[in-house]
Amino acid sequence: MLRLTRRLFLLACCGAPFTVALGAQELSARLDQANILHVLAPGLHFLKGKSLERLKDGATVAILGQLTLSLDANVTIATRAIARFALSYDIWEERFSVSRFAAAHQETAARGASHLSPEAAEAWCLDHLTVDTSVLPIGRQFWIRLELRIEDGREGNQIIGEPGINLTRLIEIFSRPARAQQQRWQLDAGPLHLADLRRSSS
Repeated sequence: MLRLTRRLFLLACCGAPFTVALGAQELSARLDQANILHVLAPGLHFLKGKSLERLKDGATVAILGQLTLSLDANVTIATRAIARFALSYDIWEERFSVSRFAAAHQETAARGASHLSPEAAEAWCLDHLTVDTSVLPIGRQFWIRLELRIEDGREGNQIIGEPGINLTRLIEIFSRPARAQQQRWQLDAGPLHLADLRRSSS
């Protein structure tokens, strides 16, 4: 624990991107009836620190999320899902609202929920970052990688458009390192098999 704390301190002093990587046991997955994969990460909390301070000051905070599946321990991406979530905070009710912004080719431009606790808002974002598993070969093992980062103010202008987000720009953002001091989280899990995942009705 001491070595980890010292490393994070040195990274902060050097202005390196702040990345939190949790163990594979922190990330799990389930399948719905359409074979869409949903992830769960009860130990991941991104509504804290600077992002929480900004929300309580009345600002809207955007979370960029990418969920990828691979057949080679996260070396090559087999399929991915990517999304942008906008969060706000009601100082009177002390509750959070969140909206998911879809890619321009999708039918629904945004989906959302309100009156959420911090934990419920985080869980809502993860549950609405899903990926279709139909591209995976039957019986093959696979790996999952979940990446989240707080949107940099300069990125927002490049992502938002009409009638939805620019998916290509989002992919480009995740293909490069986070900027200095940009909050970022990464969780990995695998190898897994589809047959072993819990199934749910939604």
